[in-house]
Amino acid sequence: MLESLFIKNFVIVDELEISFEKGFSVLTGETGAGKSILIDALSLCLGQRSDFNSIRKNQDKADITATFNIESNRYAQDWLNQHDLEDGNQLILRRTLSKDGKSKGYINGNPVNINDLKDLSEYLIDIYGQNFHYSLLKPSVQREILDGFGKLQALLSQVKDAYQKWHTLSMDYDNYLKNKEAYEHERVELVEKIKEFKVLDFSNNDWQELQDKQKKMANSQELIEGMQACINQISNDDQFALLNQLKGLKSTFSNLTKIDGNLSKIDTLDSVFLDLKEFDRELNHYLSHELIDSNEQKMIEEKIKATFDFLRKHRLSPEGLEDLAQEWEQRLDVLTTLTQEQDIKSELDRARQNFDRAAGQLTQQRLDAAKLLSDEITQRLNHLSFKDASFSIALVPCEPNIHGNERIEFNIATFKGADLRPLGKVASGGELSRISLAIRVSSIDAIEVPTMIFDEVDVGIGGSVAETVGLLLKTLGEENNKQAFVITHLAQVAAQSSNHYKVSKVSNASDTTSSIDLLDSDMRIKEIARMIGGIEISEKTLAHARELLN
Repeated sequence: MLESLFIKNFVIVDELEISFEKGFSVLTGETGAGKSILIDALSLCLGQRSDFNSIRKNQDKADITATFNIESNRYAQDWLNQHDLEDGNQLILRRTLSKDGKSKGYINGNPVNINDLKDLSEYLIDIYGQNFHYSLLKPSVQREILDGFGKLQALLSQVKDAYQKWHTLSMDYDNYLKNKEAYEHERVELVEKIKEFKVLDFSNNDWQELQDKQKKMANSQELIEGMQACINQISNDDQFALLNQLKGLKSTFSNLTKIDGNLSKIDTLDSVFLDLKEFDRELNHYLSHELIDSNEQKMIEEKIKATFDFLRKHRLSPEGLEDLAQEWEQRLDVLTTLTQEQDIKSELDRARQNFDRAAGQLTQQRLDAAKLLSDEITQRLNHLSFKDASFSIALVPCEPNIHGNERIEFNIATFKGADLRPLGKVASGGELSRISLAIRVSSIDAIEVPTMIFDEVDVGIGGSVAETVGLLLKTLGEENNKQAFVITHLAQVAAQSSNHYKVSKVSNASDTTSSIDLLDSDMRIKEIARMIGGIEISEKTLAHARELLN
């Protein structure tokens, strides 16, 4: 439930913090005092679109914080756990707006995306505006109310999944029928292409190694002659061979070390001589073993030629060819499935049967829920001056879709003997207000959100009906263990509340501010009297207020 709301520098609110209780609460005050400002501020905390013009005049930043107790709200707890934002049984939402156009959101002190606030808010509060009752005319809203009342969410999910699978397979089958010949032609070509590719035995690593070998073989004569020249320079019988010259150098330097023993410290000729002999040995070993195999050379050249022929034929390049071959295999699997008409048709039939089975169960459960909800709403309407009214929820067959095989239609007859007709074709604005309340009260047990806010939804209602509406709203907030806030101008509604808050506006020469106060018994009597009698409050009006409160 909503425990408190802190608002700073928002519209005409300087700074206020208010705590809230369980049950049925009303907010009253003169028109323009700022009652709806509280709703707007709370809506921002719940992720609604920001309006930077709502920052208080001459201020740079607006700051709103809402605190909730979620001890009994398992849906909010699960959401927080999934997003690693849990912090015990208390939930703190915060929203800031800055003049520079920046808007920031926080959950339990952690910066979050504004959409996160909006997602979480679905488990915290429902806000019904002054035109909420007009949304009842939408078929989608009527369907959601019935399905919510019947607790059909799990079955709805099954129907949606079954329909989407059937629909996807149906599109695939239609495409198959339209493109049957093209698919078969593509499949045959792909089979031949994959067959040719497999003969190549191609891989990226082998292709590079093959080209390196071919390059080496193509230059084998130059390689052999060069190697032989290197060996001759090192170790032939010529006096100019490096090993022979190095022997002479070693003899000369050895004689010098006999004159100056210190020269032996820099004598590395033995090491150089050994390295050169090792180099000569390696060269001879390479030359004796790296003889070119003409058969291997021919095989390599043929394989390279075959690969290039394949690439030219299909206008490809060797880069990425191995990955492309995997894509061919995957595409062939798809085409093989698409060209097996009997398999596709069988799978399509199974998908349709699964949908029909789930949708049939949904229809039956909707019929059962519609009967119960229709009876409940009819009883509520009878208490709201629709003495002989009758309410019925019809399931009208329609084309199969993700919501099932029917659309939901709310029908009403507002007087005895009248025919049941769609809600939008019968009810006036004032009647819709009462009907919407009857529907909301009747379906409230199915609503998981613990807090509801009604912003002047009782417009157009008066007299004894207003008192009945007040009792109904009290039922919402107390008998159903929920928290209900109502912004109202009706004394009969306000008198039924457990907690009464008054919103006031104070103006001086340079500024206007809004404040909110929880009224005690005496203050509440005066406020109810003001709502009954206007500016001039008489003893008679005060007595009437006391009577309403008792």
